[in-house]
Amino acid sequence: MCATSHPLAAKVAIQMLENGGNAVDAAIAGAVLLGICEPMATGIGGDCFVLLKPAGEDRVVALNGSGRAPAALTAAAMRAAGHATVPLRSAQAVTIPGAIDAFCRLSKDWGKMGLKASLAPAIYYAEAGVPVAGRTAFDWRGLQDELKGDARRHYLFDDKAPRVGQVFQSPQQAEVLRRIAMEGRRGFYEGEVAEDMVKSLNALGGVHTLEDFANTACEYTTPISGHYKGVDLVEHPPNGQGATAILMANILAQFELASMDPFGSQRAHIEAEAAKLAYDARNRFIADADFTSRADHMLAMDTAEKLAALIDPNKAMGDPHKLSEAVHKDTIYLTVVDKDLNVVSLIYSIFHGFGSGLASDKFGILFQNRGAGFTLEEGHVNEAIGGKRPMHTIIPAMLQKEGRVFMPFGVMGGAYQPNGHARFVTNMVDYGMHPQAAIDAPRSFNDAGDMQVERGYSDAVRQELSDLGHKVSIPDTPIGGAQAILIDYENGVLEGASDPRKDGCALGY
Repeated sequence: MCATSHPLAAKVAIQMLENGGNAVDAAIAGAVLLGICEPMATGIGGDCFVLLKPAGEDRVVALNGSGRAPAALTAAAMRAAGHATVPLRSAQAVTIPGAIDAFCRLSKDWGKMGLKASLAPAIYYAEAGVPVAGRTAFDWRGLQDELKGDARRHYLFDDKAPRVGQVFQSPQQAEVLRRIAMEGRRGFYEGEVAEDMVKSLNALGGVHTLEDFANTACEYTTPISGHYKGVDLVEHPPNGQGATAILMANILAQFELASMDPFGSQRAHIEAEAAKLAYDARNRFIADADFTSRADHMLAMDTAEKLAALIDPNKAMGDPHKLSEAVHKDTIYLTVVDKDLNVVSLIYSIFHGFGSGLASDKFGILFQNRGAGFTLEEGHVNEAIGGKRPMHTIIPAMLQKEGRVFMPFGVMGGAYQPNGHARFVTNMVDYGMHPQAAIDAPRSFNDAGDMQVERGYSDAVRQELSDLGHKVSIPDTPIGGAQAILIDYENGVLEGASDPRKDGCALGY
């Protein structure tokens, strides 16, 4: 079974399984194709994080495919230029793409059919083209003004976003993927493709070098986990923000959520307050693992208990940073399960819509803007420094029970992701929802002081939240997206779930 955000990617993943490939082969095939199906969301100029449960084992393997800042980057230079934050749509925000190195490593270490087989579908569809789907067209249209220079030539149709049904082709990316299929990572990180990326970035003011690209390397890490009422939430360690999701779930565990209306104002309020406190901790402590050692503090139940005590059930808090000071003294998703129970939970992104909005001249490789995840605050653990990985928002997850993985899942949506993980888990555990119902259910999210409440909530709930002191709005776009696969060991079946907020589906055979 595969569940992901575009039906063509799900279909290709299933075909890989039918043809004898395993979950890793299928996940790479589907993920790389998503860069053609949803280019505003992901692509070969981006990063990925992967959780893998090998067949016949209960352990979970984590692979960090996030790239580093170019060696010559400094926060001091950006501060001297008058910037308070990393410029969002700029070459300074472009970190070295890590996903391709990770896919090559994943295929070599855990795949069955090889990289050529996994990349073949994306090569075909990049050449032949993919009809633009509904949600994709909506996002493309809303983001078209973010594209600059060469990116407009490669990703717009007569300088306009495509309409639903228009066919998007990228023969230049097909050529890049052919080179990767033939030469492995060298086809991307060295030679003509790397030269195109470096030359394009340098022309835009970047300090990237060929050496930065050649030195890119993914790495295996040890997953982290947190216990929530009988299940364990398994996440990536920093520089990913998985610890944020675990901290938020731990805070929510201090409340009797099951006694609250799942779609009422009380639950939405408590969740919003927990998110404020968990995200504040994230902003303080999550960084490249080489620069921070505070994940243990975020995972400690003692931390969650102290933060939960700061929540007023009758009033929205203002600045969580000041309130929690005493406690802290010291964007696509794809999941595949194969017949042997290899389980892959993979998230792959270019960060903001169309990433930096910048693309390489010859091959049209869209650059991520993950460097915007750095801070320019001098001395901060997440300060922008050359060779360092920024704090990352993308977090694939798995749920375990009694040491056995029973559900890979993920929630897209940038900053929403930890909140989305906590919402999904509590929907299932506290309210007994099936994974599809847990995904379908309306969402709310306090994003930088704006309490976004989807249309699935009643006007009465919105009014109650406003009365509690929240600044309430109805978002123009759905909040996030999600997919999951439930492994039913008792009956020997898989149950897939995919978010109606996206174009995708769950497919199995």
